[in-house]
Order: sequence, then C-alpha cells, then structure tokens
Amino acid sequence: MGKRFISACLALLALTASAHAREFARPETFTLRNGLQVVVITDRRAPVVTHMVWYRVGAADEPRGYSGIAHFFEHLMFKGTRQIAPGEFSRTVARNGGEDNAFTNWDYTAYYERIARDRLELVMRMEADRMRNLRFSDETFNSERDVIVEERRQRVDNSPGAVLGERMRAMLWPHHPYGTPVIGWLHEIQSLDRERALAFYETWYAPNNAILVVAGDVDAAELRPLAERYYGRLRPTQNLPARTWTRDPPNVGPMRVTHSDQKVRQPSFSRLYRAISYGTDTGRQAHALDVAIEILGGSETSRLYRALVEEQRIAVSAGASSSTSGLGGGSVSVWATPVEGVTLEQVEAAADAVIAAYLRDGPTEPELTRAKNSLSANAVYTRDSQESLANMYGASLAQGESIDDVVNWPRDIEAVTRDEVMTMARDTLDIDASVTGWLLPEEGR
Repeated sequence: MGKRFISACLALLALTASAHAREFARPETFTLRNGLQVVVITDRRAPVVTHMVWYRVGAADEPRGYSGIAHFFEHLMFKGTRQIAPGEFSRTVARNGGEDNAFTNWDYTAYYERIARDRLELVMRMEADRMRNLRFSDETFNSERDVIVEERRQRVDNSPGAVLGERMRAMLWPHHPYGTPVIGWLHEIQSLDRERALAFYETWYAPNNAILVVAGDVDAAELRPLAERYYGRLRPTQNLPARTWTRDPPNVGPMRVTHSDQKVRQPSFSRLYRAISYGTDTGRQAHALDVAIEILGGSETSRLYRALVEEQRIAVSAGASSSTSGLGGGSVSVWATPVEGVTLEQVEAAADAVIAAYLRDGPTEPELTRAKNSLSANAVYTRDSQESLANMYGASLAQGESIDDVVNWPRDIEAVTRDEVMTMARDTLDIDASVTGWLLPEEGR
C-alpha cells in the first residue's frame, strides 16, 4: 500500500472528523438558587455516569506564602465528615463498582466519580456532604501534610526534569501565581497550619463557587430533583473573594536556566514562552495560536519534527505545544532531545532556525488545513468519551469560558485564517518573552 494512498485516506478521515466536529452537542444546564451551576451531558450508550464537582479555586488563589493549600484539599476531602468516616468515601465508591479521584490545577480543583447509573444518588449525597461538612483533626492534618511532603519529594525533587520545569515556570511568571507550583514549595508545605487551611476551605468550597457536571445515562429532568435534594440545601459563601491576581512586569529580554543532575542520562533543550489563553483572548486569538503551534511542533508532520528528527537527524525528538486554557494566561513550550554526539547548542540553534523561517514565511495551505483538521479530529474523539466530555466542559467553565465557547470551538478552529495564525505566532514566539532551559548530566556543569 503506497504512501500516497495512505495520506489520501488520512486526509479523508480528517475532513470527515472536521465535518462531524461542527455538530458538537450542547449540554443541558441550570443553576440552583444557592448558585450551583449544573451541566448535564446525556449519553445513553451505557448505564453509567461520570459525576464531577469543579471548584473555581486552585493554586493561583492561595494566600502568598501558603502554597500547596489547594492541592492539600485534594487529600483532605477524603478524610471524612460527621456522616462519612475517614477513608470511607472511596471505599464506598469501590464497593459499589465505581472509581473516584481528584486533581488540582492553578485555576480549579475537581473531584469525580464514575459509577453505575443506579448509584448516582449515592455519590451525589456523599459529594454534597463533603462540600460543606468536612472534618479533620490536628493529627490527621499533620499526617497528611507529611504525605504531601513525601509526594513532592518523589514527583518533583527526585525528578531533574520536574525541577527544571518548576524553575523555568517561576522565571516565566515571577509575580503572577502561575509561577508557583501547584503542589507548593517544600518549605511552605511544611509550615501549613490547620487554621489557615480551614479558612481556605470554608471560603472557597461552596455551591456558588462550584460547577456540577454529570455526563452519562441521565438528563436534566432526571438530575434536577437529585441536585436540589442534595446540593440545593447547602449554604453559599457570601461575598466570595475576587480572583484578581498580581500581574507580571513587561518582558525585558530572554532568560536562561541550566540544571545538572547525576540522574540525567539524556540532555535536553526546552523553552517556555508566555502566551495568551482562552480566558484572556479576544476573538479567535487563542484558536489561532493553537493552530500555529500545531503546525510548528504538534505532530510528526510538524516543522520542528521534520527538520530536526527526519531531515537533519540531530534530534531523537522535537516538538511544541500550546497551553491555552488558563484563566489568567497561557504558555507555549518548545523542546528537543539531541542524538548522541550532538550538543545542546546545535539542537537549540536548529530549533531557532526553524522558528525564524516559520515566522518569516508562514505556513503553507496544506499545513494550515492539516493542523485544523487534526485539532477538529481531536474534538470528535473527545465527544466519543463520556469522561472526556465531562472534563472538557468542567475545565472550560471553571477557567472562564462559556457553554457557547465550548460548543463552537471546532467551528472557530476551522474559521482560523492564515493571517491570524501568523499574527499569533509572531506575537507569541518572542525570544524576549521566553525562558530557555538546559537539562544536563552532572558532568555537564
């Protein structure tokens, strides 16, 4: 089977996916009197539901000097209420054939359960209970703080790449809270106290600061009585704090950081650029940036991969990605790992040359079409997954977007023009608004 035939098939699949993406389903929504926003995504293919509660609070909302509190509650929320013993939440979900977990971002904290449809009321009752009635002792608090300290040591401090990434982000966002790691700085985690944590919980964990997303074998008419029964009785927080964050000063030039560690076996080059996001853009700016970065480094057909890996053969991997979902802004990352015998200077220079040519000449029409089709196809795959849909709507709403923004996203991607792509690429890929990182073995110092 020839390459031309395969390419034609892939192009046809992408175009078909793009056409279907324009038919993105609109969920049902309603709001309870206490301010809880509810989103219902009906999917009757199986008697299963994904139940998620998204709180509009994350690491960016932590008091200065108390990093890690938002992530702390990802742990503490499983420590029980007056009705549910410590650890019993997850055991109950498991006994009923479900699964549960939680995750934290700079902009939100989310808790979810995936369970059989006839067990939905059970998880709604338990999740609503811990929204306002969490209880934990000093002993529990101190013990869980030790767990998080160890988690940080394993996930960050023992990972050279994570250490470098953390330092690069702190340089990119020197005053904005996005420069603080979600898990928190070690010395600040160790000093967290129960009173400060409780104040954080009592302020932010409230129905008028939450979004309930339920996807699966249920519709709004069926869900609303349950939502009213369990969530509708919860008191809202009066005068929720405004989510206003410190802004960074204007960029004055490129920044660099090098990290060497004996655990590093393969040197690598990476770079972060500060960027716009769907929460801060106007019009289709973030859409255009997503398309621009997809062309530059989003796949094995991208500019960076083809130039550094296939043509010059100086890298084993190369690419770029855009993080455009932040409520307070986004970022773009570029990276490459050189083959043995090639220096980081060489691979960085080659990446810079690809970027310079891209900014000078712009994308070809086939590249533009391929990138938009690829992004639209991903939207189709998301639509086919109940959990992915719940995640997509929950995260988008928690980060300042609307239902219309989500529903219309594939159409807006398809409408992006070449001029819009070039404008966003040139505005974003500015070396003076970047941090470059080198990861080296110990002997590279």
